[in-house]
Amino acid sequence: MGDVLPLLASGFEVALRPENLMLAFIGAFLGTVVGVLPGIGPAGALAVLLPIVLTMNPVGAVIMLAALYSGAMYGGSTTSILLNVPGETSSVVTCLDGHQMALQGRAGPALCIAAIGSFIAGTSGVVALMFFAPAIADWALSFGPPEYFVLMIFGLSSVAALSGNSLAKGLLAMTFGLMISTIGTDVTGVQRFVFNMPELLDGIEFLIVTIGLFAISEVLLNTNELRAGTARSVIRHRLFISLREIRDSLGSIGRGSVIGFLVGIMPGAGAGVASFLSYSVETQVSKHPERFGKGEIRGVAAPESANNAASAGAMVPMLTLGIPGSGTTAILLIALISLNINPGPLMFTQHPEVAWGLIAALYVGNVMLLILNLPLVGLFVRLLYVPMTLLLPVIMVICVVGVYNTNQQLLDLLFLCGFGVLGFYMRRHGFPLAPVILGLVLGGRMEEALRQSMIMTQGDLHLLLERPIVVVFLALTAVSLCAPWAIRRLRFRGRRVKLETEG
Repeated sequence: MGDVLPLLASGFEVALRPENLMLAFIGAFLGTVVGVLPGIGPAGALAVLLPIVLTMNPVGAVIMLAALYSGAMYGGSTTSILLNVPGETSSVVTCLDGHQMALQGRAGPALCIAAIGSFIAGTSGVVALMFFAPAIADWALSFGPPEYFVLMIFGLSSVAALSGNSLAKGLLAMTFGLMISTIGTDVTGVQRFVFNMPELLDGIEFLIVTIGLFAISEVLLNTNELRAGTARSVIRHRLFISLREIRDSLGSIGRGSVIGFLVGIMPGAGAGVASFLSYSVETQVSKHPERFGKGEIRGVAAPESANNAASAGAMVPMLTLGIPGSGTTAILLIALISLNINPGPLMFTQHPEVAWGLIAALYVGNVMLLILNLPLVGLFVRLLYVPMTLLLPVIMVICVVGVYNTNQQLLDLLFLCGFGVLGFYMRRHGFPLAPVILGLVLGGRMEEALRQSMIMTQGDLHLLLERPIVVVFLALTAVSLCAPWAIRRLRFRGRRVKLETEG
């Protein structure tokens, strides 16, 4: 620690220069806007800015990109909570309870806890990055394909937490998501379910499925209510969060921060996996798991904390080993290399002003984002007072433009409409939407890891059990699947004993 603090102080000296502060503010603001708009995402935003930042001072460029990265992770929660429009993978889980809170007149507390959780998790992630990066990076390298395979299985076990009242419907939805993930060209070059359509060779874009199932179905549901004359009246929204709600959420924020950071340092796992896992853990440790999916504030705090901690965790393998931990850090890696800065063990000695300026910028960016987002809660909530007849067309335009800008293909818009109708049917008949996204997110990665594991073991899966991390994750998967059932049984038995005692 004695060596770290003076270096961090030098990093703050760089980051707090007026010109760098301005670049950090611009990056944080642009990142927030990008997070709100579906279809761009942090990786896309960084890619668009690359031609500009490559002409800048390396330190300023890195600070701006780091602030934009953090801002994009913040911004995705806004439309997820207010409009049920997730902009990227990590925002999907926030829709489950965040949008329900908005429908109950609690949009303000939902937005506040998303900002507070993101700030705490992002800051704690940077602290861990600063003090423990080399040791944690070495631990992450112990993860091979078998470990990633069982990690994905563990991720799939969170379907129990996302299924609502029917595990069977949740499993059907997850299987459907896994089926969608098989469309396209597999890792061996074999084409599957493309039906001679070149547009399907790369599969169906995640954004199309997500926006269709969540946003378009939301538009269809509200349109149906308007036509039937049963539209919900505008609820007076509470703007600010109470101290009790913050206190109740601190445990969820802490657990989400740890889970997000550890998942983030594993190359390829990503913030989406972290947010799903953190939500699953919260439902299992909660005394009232039945509240999740119905407007539970901890269902917002946990995934929002996890995805922001994961963004800091993804920096660890990139800065210490030169290995990007996510798609966004891959773009950041390209930017650093283009600026003649080679991330890796020598970066902290050869380019200390860049390395420690980047870490200090992550601190500064988190503070700026908290200052930017909390005062704007009231403005964001005003969006819910816009008449549905005006708001629904605006949502449709945002969704169509966001999806079309991804590949500029009309077929994507047809799929968008198809998944929107499917999402409308699923919601009307009690099928959860989140397990579909879970299967889609994990399916391709899990298949690739399984293939690599089979090659390593020459087809003998029993050899996987000789790896301690594999056994640990399999045990956690069993606990994750059995815990909800066991908790319900214990609570039912406890209530029955209480009634017999009172009787």
